[in-house]
Amino acid sequence: MSLLVIDACLALGLVLPDEQEVAAMAVLAKLEADVPAVVPAHWIVEVTNGILMAERRGRLTQAQAAAALQLLTALPIETDLETGSRMTGDVMALARQFKLTAYDAAYLELAMRLGAKLGTTDRALVKAAKKVGVPIA
Repeated sequence: MSLLVIDACLALGLVLPDEQEVAAMAVLAKLEADVPAVVPAHWIVEVTNGILMAERRGRLTQAQAAAALQLLTALPIETDLETGSRMTGDVMALARQFKLTAYDAAYLELAMRLGAKLGTTDRALVKAAKKVGVPIA
């Protein structure tokens, strides 16, 4: 059984009605099939902000936003607590090397460190993952 790192972009694709993608649904199926998933500690802040921005832009009602956040926080996902201590080293180096945000580089570093597949729909992150040999879910 393989491990899966899920970024905020993919997670938001599960709950935003106009962004539900095949990739997001495939990851949800893996979670339902008991494939273990892990995220960096900033994931909850990133998905909460994405939901809040969708609400502010009228893409979700307040009730839908609350339901979306509840659904995401109920998923069987573990939080990695080491990411913060790796920001000034490995994460920063990956961000520089591949011109990623620190947020995205943290997902890549976590997948590399754990030997996990990476669930993302972010093109730059997919490209970087392929260059370092991290499989995409």
